[in-house]
Amino acid sequence: MISIGIDPGVNGGIAIINDTWPDEPIKALKCPETVKDMSNIIYEGKWDCIKTFCIIERVHSMPGQGVASTFKFGKNYGQWLGILASMNVPYKEVSPQMWMKFFGTMPKEKTKRKNHLKHLAQSLYPNLKVTLKTADAILLAHYSRQVAPDIGDSPLAAGFIQKEE
Repeated sequence: MISIGIDPGVNGGIAIINDTWPDEPIKALKCPETVKDMSNIIYEGKWDCIKTFCIIERVHSMPGQGVASTFKFGKNYGQWLGILASMNVPYKEVSPQMWMKFFGTMPKEKTKRKNHLKHLAQSLYPNLKVTLKTADAILLAHYSRQVAPDIGDSPLAAGFIQKEE
């Protein structure tokens, strides 16, 4: 199974876990700048394997965000969704609260929380260089691996998305 985690923010990242990769079963990258590069990562990660599942963080605008940054944020999110759909990658949109809850209690203050998540990702994948830009994506891919449905028996196998309840 190939598990993908996407933190769709401009300062986010993508992680792909694939046990068939010989050296390290995980790859993590900061969010690419172009749609073509975004698409290539999914294409190369998925190759011809049909057992692929992605968790993408469900995002929304936040109070205090500027109009331009909110637009760019939403654009990035939509591009990821379009790429997943066009490549028939089943995915589930999950709120930050939902996937973080899986990893236990988190610090309330953002900087402490981000550092905690980075440390957690590094402890799960000690041979991988984890950054603040890739930590959430790594944990989303790990979460995907733990909660992915049995793709063969799921409507997700037909390319349907699933939103959290």
